[in-house]
Amino acid sequence: MKPLTEQDIRSSFVNCSKGEAKRLFVPHDLADRPWDALDFLGWRDPGAPDRSYLVTERSGGPVGVTLRFPSQQRGFMHRSMCSLCLTTHPGNGVNLMTARKVGPAGREGNSVGVYICADLACSLYVRGKKLPGPGARFEESLTVEEQITRMNGHLSAFLDRLHS
Repeated sequence: MKPLTEQDIRSSFVNCSKGEAKRLFVPHDLADRPWDALDFLGWRDPGAPDRSYLVTERSGGPVGVTLRFPSQQRGFMHRSMCSLCLTTHPGNGVNLMTARKVGPAGREGNSVGVYICADLACSLYVRGKKLPGPGARFEESLTVEEQITRMNGHLSAFLDRLHS
């Protein structure tokens, strides 16, 4: 992924108003992010624990999505798998995140959901640059590049559902 500026990020959101995009939290460490190892930039809002954001490159430009997730607590013995990168995590390591649909459907309250790593570090898990702790990534016969392609396909399918 190519590096993004705060303005690039704010102007990329497709499922919120311009005013909401102007007010949302954007990380201050953009210059320090491992852009070459990212397929999307994802972060949680420290001021709103039920919100997170995801920005990826699509159709030649950045596309941002606001996400919400419930604040339910799961036990450590509960395990879930991320729908994007297929990494398993214990407890609250994976959350069902919902995104308001784009356009009139979103304004009417329609949304779609996807199970994603709570820390939104899918790109780093797939590349082996971040370990999931007591969770695991299954040993796969696919190459890392094939796993990255699969993850991006899952992300693209989720983003397509925002427009339908």
